[in-house]
Amino acid sequence: MARRAGRGREGAWGAIILLACAPALAQERAPRATLDESGLTVRGPDDAVRFELGGRLHADFGAGGSRALTNEFPVAADLRRLWIEPKLTFGRNLILNLQYDPASAATPINNLLLSYKGAPVAAGMPSWTLTVGNFKEPFSLEQLISNNDTTFMERSLADTFAPGRDTGLALGTHGRNWTLAAGVYGGNVNADVGRGGVAGTLRATAAPILAQDRVLHLGIAGSYRGLDRGGPALSFGTTPESVLFRESLVDTDVIAQARAVGRLGLEAAWAQGPLRVQAEVIATRVERTAGRDVAFRGGYVYAAWVVNGKAPRYVVEADTATEIGLFKRVAPEGGQRVSRGGPGVVELAVRVAAVDLTDRDIRGGRQRDVTVGVNWYPEPFLRVMANYVHAWADPAATGRPAEAEIGQVRLQIAF
Repeated sequence: MARRAGRGREGAWGAIILLACAPALAQERAPRATLDESGLTVRGPDDAVRFELGGRLHADFGAGGSRALTNEFPVAADLRRLWIEPKLTFGRNLILNLQYDPASAATPINNLLLSYKGAPVAAGMPSWTLTVGNFKEPFSLEQLISNNDTTFMERSLADTFAPGRDTGLALGTHGRNWTLAAGVYGGNVNADVGRGGVAGTLRATAAPILAQDRVLHLGIAGSYRGLDRGGPALSFGTTPESVLFRESLVDTDVIAQARAVGRLGLEAAWAQGPLRVQAEVIATRVERTAGRDVAFRGGYVYAAWVVNGKAPRYVVEADTATEIGLFKRVAPEGGQRVSRGGPGVVELAVRVAAVDLTDRDIRGGRQRDVTVGVNWYPEPFLRVMANYVHAWADPAATGRPAEAEIGQVRLQIAF
């Protein structure tokens, strides 16, 4: 009887302790939600599942004019991007990501992918990432850098040759100062995945100097796409480096009898303290079933100076297999933030870019742009950008010289 009474008292104490701990245990097992400058995050029990909802808003305003095309500036304001970006992470290895832009009628879906981050297959081997879906092909440093992080409002003239996003499968890996990514792709999910042929794309980078305040980045990329007969027509063209000026100064028009397109890209960047220099050259060759092959080229070089802050971070790892070996954006720290009484961070930049779309019977024209930019980062999630663009084309797609001058401003919110 005494033992039974003792057990009863022990059971009572256990019940009391359990009741006292129940709120904490329930809180540990219940989903936890946070809403801050990084967006909405909901964590499941033991962080087995994590849901993140982010987004970006890029609103552009501008004015300008051109010679030989029109005296009126086409668009004074534009909602450049309005992205909704949900991400679901299972454990630490499996990531489902969507980037949706309801403001875009042509390409509402950007990323639609599933990534698996694998452990090294053996001791001393690097980790790896497998990505399937609609995402960026591993080509061009400037293209792979997020539009939240690019130094200028628009990518350079040479971006007309970058493949961009398509549907496929890619494998990426990296070490402390190198990356390697390769993939096979069809068409874009917003058009027709099954049309446009099949491409194989490869990119390798190395950072022989990688220190806290110094980075030397070198990269090479290649892509070859066989084109389907009856698929989308192949052409290359570009406006000045502004989304508000929608008139192309140079354009190949449709390249008849195109059966394949090959690309080769070389990239380099040097960052030391607040200074950064970045450059790329892209050569493109179009093979034709009739007539001789044609080749085009483009490139850019730019310099940027962070007046009162640190240069952007260099990263070799990402959620996808391809967006690796690149720079992130400038970010104010601590007391630099306006919300904490600071002035924010200011960045000055200048870029020179050129593209040549003339070869043999294709008379697309040649263009060069000079872009001057000022960026202000009051908060890590907020940026105000101002760009001045002067563009020359000779001959332009119209067959005569043309110029354009553009001043533009962007308000960017990204979380």
